[in-house]
Amino acid sequence: MNKKLINWGIFILLSVIWGSSFLLMKIGMQAGTVQLSPYQVASLRMVFSGLVLLPFALKALQQIPKNKLGLVILSGIIGNFIPAYLFCIAETKIDSALAGILNSLTPLFTIIVGMVVFKISIDPKKIGGILLGLVGLCISVVAGKTLHFENISFSIFIILATICYGFNVNMVGKHMQNISAINIASLAFSFSIIPGMVILYTTGYFSYDFTNPALLNATLASGTLGVINTSIASILFYVLVKRAGILFASTVTYAIPFVSLAMGLLYNEAIHPMRLLGLAIILCGVYIVNKRSTAK
Repeated sequence: MNKKLINWGIFILLSVIWGSSFLLMKIGMQAGTVQLSPYQVASLRMVFSGLVLLPFALKALQQIPKNKLGLVILSGIIGNFIPAYLFCIAETKIDSALAGILNSLTPLFTIIVGMVVFKISIDPKKIGGILLGLVGLCISVVAGKTLHFENISFSIFIILATICYGFNVNMVGKHMQNISAINIASLAFSFSIIPGMVILYTTGYFSYDFTNPALLNATLASGTLGVINTSIASILFYVLVKRAGILFASTVTYAIPFVSLAMGLLYNEAIHPMRLLGLAIILCGVYIVNKRSTAK
């Protein structure tokens, strides 16, 4: 089969998987008569993803330098554990489509964090793309809604998650270049099993009636988030990077919000036209930043 065709197949599959994550979070918290808390859905996601990657983590422990283990675990906390909870908390008040749109800010905050925290020199021409993306952010948050504190405050949770992603990307790029991506991901996710189980226990998840089909559906949605949308998606992304390069793989950022919008429509979420404008502006900002980086 044609190599490019396979690459595009992986790209589309990855876009659908990651784009559906935001709706699965919503379903996990609102499955029928059962409502799992955002902390329980996020914990189930982390536990399931960690269990899937646990066999790889055992090998990673042998291959990762001892002086880097702390950084890898910190990477898992900042880049995976904390964002999982922030997204679920945010989606108790905002819809999954908006969550997918705001997630597309990740490349912009990667540049901002690199410039502010890691003192990485940035081409001044990128600033225009960053500012454009922030304008799109403001439009997306307020589109079709009466502006009040709740709209803004719960959107901030996702903005914080994208900042965490940006911080993690810079940290991995600066301090873990000699460690394979699969080793970082497997150890990071596996480390999340223990705190995830503790949170599930303390929030009373294990005392629920597991004969209730609604609870099983909510658990299934959360488990799917962990197994497919986190673990398998991460492996697919690494495969795509090796096959087609980081530049092609990173453009999945453009496709994810459109998938989240489509999923939101299937879930009967209203999509305001101004939100589409906000998404277009954000993606233009991301394109400007990526284009400048590619040229350099």
